[in-house]
Parts: sequence; C-alpha cells; structure tokens
Amino acid sequence: MELNDVKETDVVIVGSGPAGLTLGCDLARRGVRALVLERAPRLFPGSRGKGVQPRTLEVFDDLGVSDEIRAAGGPPPVGMVWADGVRQGEHRMFDEPAPTDSAPYAGPWLVPQWRTQEILYERLVALGGAVAFGTEAVGVEQDADGVTVRLAGGGAVRAAYAVAADGGRSTVRRALGIGMTGETVDPHPVLVADIRVRGAALDRDNWHIFPPSDGVGFTAICPLPGTPDFQLTAQFTDGGAPDTSPDGVRKAVAARTHLAAEDVTEVRWASDFRPRAALADRFRAGRVFLAGDAAHVHSPAGGQGLNTSVQDAYNLGWKLGLVVRHGASPSLLDTYEEERRPIAAGMLDLSTRIHRGEARRGAATRQLGLAYRDSSLTRDTRTDRTAGDGVRAGDRAPDGPLDAGRLFDALRGPHFTLLAVGQGASELPYRESELVRIRGVRRADALDAYGPGVFLIRPDGYVGWAGRDADGLGDFLTSTKLEVLRSGA
Repeated sequence: MELNDVKETDVVIVGSGPAGLTLGCDLARRGVRALVLERAPRLFPGSRGKGVQPRTLEVFDDLGVSDEIRAAGGPPPVGMVWADGVRQGEHRMFDEPAPTDSAPYAGPWLVPQWRTQEILYERLVALGGAVAFGTEAVGVEQDADGVTVRLAGGGAVRAAYAVAADGGRSTVRRALGIGMTGETVDPHPVLVADIRVRGAALDRDNWHIFPPSDGVGFTAICPLPGTPDFQLTAQFTDGGAPDTSPDGVRKAVAARTHLAAEDVTEVRWASDFRPRAALADRFRAGRVFLAGDAAHVHSPAGGQGLNTSVQDAYNLGWKLGLVVRHGASPSLLDTYEEERRPIAAGMLDLSTRIHRGEARRGAATRQLGLAYRDSSLTRDTRTDRTAGDGVRAGDRAPDGPLDAGRLFDALRGPHFTLLAVGQGASELPYRESELVRIRGVRRADALDAYGPGVFLIRPDGYVGWAGRDADGLGDFLTSTKLEVLRSGA
C-alpha cells in the first residue's frame, strides 16, 4: 500500500510488531478503521520473541488465532546441558503445570516471532485491516481534533488517535519527547540467530545448553517447533562485538559447541543486543499512546517482552473502540497508562531477576496472575466476601464450564459479558445489547473459581465489577465513564 498526500483513518498504528498487529486486529473487529504503518518492506523475519505465555494464548483465543498459534508451535523442549561434547544431564527451565477448568492453557508455547506475526497479519487482513509496508513515520503533530503522522518522502496520515508500537528505538516516542528510565541488565552483548543444522549434528528433542567456560559466555541452541530451524543465543564476555555475518555465526557455534562450522548449513537471520530494562516515563501524550517495546524494553529472560506487548494492545483496543465508535468519554483512555505501566514495571523487574539468576521461570512468568485490582475501572461491592469467594474485581476472568460450552466461548468477541453465578440471567435488570452479553449459571459450584455473585467481565478478560447482585452496577458504569453500556438496560 502506497500513501500519498493525507490518508484519513480512525487510529494510526506505527509498527507491525506483535503489539501493532494485535491492536490492529482488535480494532478491526470492533469496526474501528485502523492503519498500521511499517517502515520495513515486510514483516520481521526473525525468531526473537519465541515464548508465548498462557495469558497471551488466552488473548489469541479471543482474537480467533489460537488454533493457528497452537499448530505453528509446540511446548518448550527439555533442556540438555553439554560439556566437552558430552551430555551432562537434563535441565528443566519451566514448571510444567497441567491444564485446569479455569486455566486451559497451562504452560508456555514456543512459536518463532516471525510466525506469530504472520498469523496476526493474516488475521488482520481477514478482518479488513491493512499494513502499509515501506512507510516510515518521521514525525507526529496533534491538536484538539486529532493526530497527524508525517511520513518520509511526503504524505501524512490523519487520525483521531495514534499508537507508537515502533520498538525500543521508537521514532514516535522520541518525537513526543518522552524519555525512558532504565538500566543495563548485563553489559555483555548477545548474538541471536536463526540457523539450520546438518541433520545428524544436533537432535531436535532438547533445548541444548552450553554453560560458560574459559572466557566464553553462555550459549544455547533451541529447536523452533513448526520449522526446521534452531534459535542460537550466544553471550559474548570477551569485550568484543558479535559478528552477525553468516561466517561469524558459524564461527561462534564452532567455538562454543561440539558442532563444526560446516554443520550450520544456513543462517537465516541474525542480530545482536545488550540486555537492558527500560520503562517509558509516560505511556500517553495527548492523543498518542505508547505500546510494546516503545513503552518498555526487557531482557528476553523469562519470555515477558512479546507477551507484555500483546497485552498492552489488548488493554488499549477495547477502550479506543468504545471512545471512537461508541462515543464513550475520552477520559476512559486515561486508564491505559494507569493500568499498564505498573504491569510493565513489574514484568521488567521479573525479567531482570530471571536474567541475573535471582528468580526462576514459574507462575509469575505465565502472567495468569496479573491483575488490575487498584484500577479506577475496578470495584468489588462484596463487603462480606471471604477468601473462599473466588476471584476479585480486577482479576483475570477464569474459564469454566457453562450449561453449553465453556465460559471462554461466551467471552470470545469484542463485547462485555455480564455473568450471573448462582442465579439465572433473566433475573438481572439488564438486557443484552451490541456491547454487553449476559450469561447465567444457576449452580454456583459449576463456576467455583468465581463463587456466587454478579460479575461484569471486560472485553480484555478481566473482572471490572463484582457484587452479590446487580445493585450498584449502574453507579459503577456512570462513575467509570462506561455509561455507554447502559444502553442494554
């Protein structure tokens, strides 16, 4: 797609990474016109963010791409530690919880980032969205009515809102003058590459780990499910910069493992980075929002970066949809930074501690426990609740069985869900609308993760309001700028 002069849309998204594509999909299914700008001529070609966490799998389920993501990847293989060309034993890097009624996606799923982005792009196009490749944003201007994103070579995009999802070196963030505060997690640079290996040289049953020795940094070679590729990760502790050329990658493999340089038959992509953690000082400037790496940069340890980015977009999408398409108060958009910046700060801390060996990859990395309990969009009126009453307002909405199908089936889509547990839906003083679906489960023990009560579940799968009955829900909608939902009353 070529852009000349001024293109008009509802929301312009700069960057076609996981955050930008997720937001594009979410807005498209809400009937919001969104255009994604990407300065590169094609999607990102590498595996970099390969771990998709359970919470992100739930997001992808809602967006209609979970089957494709599952088919494209696989579970993390068991680690195998090597020394001097000899297997030393297994190393399990992840807990292996079993799926439950409330959490059907139990553990992380490995999918190379390029494939995740392909799947999201295909979904975006199917929903009627588009990416303008080879289109570089060079500046941003805003006024009381909208945002203008200036393009290299002339032309511009005019929109009501803009989202910077253009990575850690975000052009838009810099144009807005928003700083990033952070630290170097590890001073040693890391080489990451997608390679192919001669068939008999290395098995695909293990994540191969080569501990540091004799001044050579940590090295790992992980098979990438769904592809014939491996991801190479190699830390350089000798003070030199990694050589990302094909010959340089082959030499690194030969110097650190029992493989010969010629065992690497192809180098498909290579890059290098220095692990750092940084958080944008703000996630919003007027009509422009930061998402993904433009807002937070992580160490890859623990697989939090891509997943936090996807969930930024998932949080912002429904709010932009209500404001742009349904006339909700623009002040609703203030809650994006309120909710997401503390989450990003926590994930940065977790990634850093995992990188430094101070924490392991456990329940926190799966992100199912992330919550918005302190958000201004959260209220729990059950003053008599006890520890056994199940989820609280602000928590992730668990899955569970309904009379027909699963709760996640009912939640899937761009709507809110009003869930009555222990009473019928017909007993609620509300009726369904385009924005709100209503479900009831008379047996409270059928959804024991909730307990009896009435729950308003947001489009991003979090409980916004909870009460013993529906009393007070209307006041909550008014006070949180969600009164647009009352059209279903």
